[in-house]
Amino acid sequence: MTVQHGEIAKAAGEPAERDPMQRILTVPNAISMARLAGVPVFLWLVLGPRSQTADWWAVGLLVAAAASDWLDGKLARALNQQSNLGQLLDPAADRLYIVSTVIALAIRAIIPWWLVGTLAGRELLLGVVLVILRRHGYPALQVSFVGKAATLCLLYAFPLLFLGSHATSYAQTARVIGWAFVFWGSALYWCAALLYTEQARRLLAADRVRTEDCQQ
Repeated sequence: MTVQHGEIAKAAGEPAERDPMQRILTVPNAISMARLAGVPVFLWLVLGPRSQTADWWAVGLLVAAAASDWLDGKLARALNQQSNLGQLLDPAADRLYIVSTVIALAIRAIIPWWLVGTLAGRELLLGVVLVILRRHGYPALQVSFVGKAATLCLLYAFPLLFLGSHATSYAQTARVIGWAFVFWGSALYWCAALLYTEQARRLLAADRVRTEDCQQ
């Protein structure tokens, strides 16, 4: 008769091995937390001093946030440190940076408010879908590759629009490239939301079919 290690530990009064996905103190999680902590700093740099020097620091912070967004995922896979907390922190940090950046740029009149409404409508749609999933007992779905690509496009766009807002020799080029990233990022952002919504719809439809089959 084979006795599992967890059963031996339980019989001996020792705690069973902890689920690795429940880990909190990991390198990727620390990077995500640091990225979250940078959001209020970024907002102060953009809306406080309103100087070219402060804007350069804000651009540097956005670049660092975009780089860390790639780095924490890479390290999580390389170090085998994926966790439930990391799956929550990573998209939360991405969304906070996008929301705070869009609002800050609109207040500074660098982008129009209709762009804020376009991106806010997408977040509202995903919020409704997430509430419906929670009501049916499902967690948030995995972030898609399209969604990550959209986030990266927008994180590249905003620093360029910052640079294009100052009277410099490269301002025009920065604005053109920045707006190109904005249009691509916004389109991909909505595409990812529609894919997410369709994935949730199919999941709930399959669940409804299973429930009906069990009742028959």
